[in-house]
Amino acid sequence: MADKEYTYQDVAEHNTKKDLFVVIHDKVYDTTNFIDEHPGGEEVLLDVGGQDATEAFEDVGHSDEARETLDKYYVGTLKRKPGDPAPKATASAVSPPADTSGAGFGTALYAFVAVGGLVAYFGYQYLQNQNTKA
Repeated sequence: MADKEYTYQDVAEHNTKKDLFVVIHDKVYDTTNFIDEHPGGEEVLLDVGGQDATEAFEDVGHSDEARETLDKYYVGTLKRKPGDPAPKATASAVSPPADTSGAGFGTALYAFVAVGGLVAYFGYQYLQNQNTKA
């Protein structure tokens, strides 16, 4: 199948339950036949119908299986023109590094609580021992 090119205006015209296109990473997908099967419900697709859904698609963190399913609905590419909305997100194969700068605080807090508990226990035992001697 030859790649058909769609303009943003072409895609915008397909925004109903009976005729639904979405754009993900500048690829156009006809999701009309998938709308009733979508695990997240039809509203999710209808909200991004006729638009660039890249950001919404990536924010959910779809599985490899979902990406393979998406390939079945591919109908062409998006031909961007001046004045069209810019893509909202770029493809990223790797997640950004996790922010672990505050991880040491949690460990220190647990250590502090544990040491405090031990001091309280031994302090209580000491005082009880003093009272029995007196």
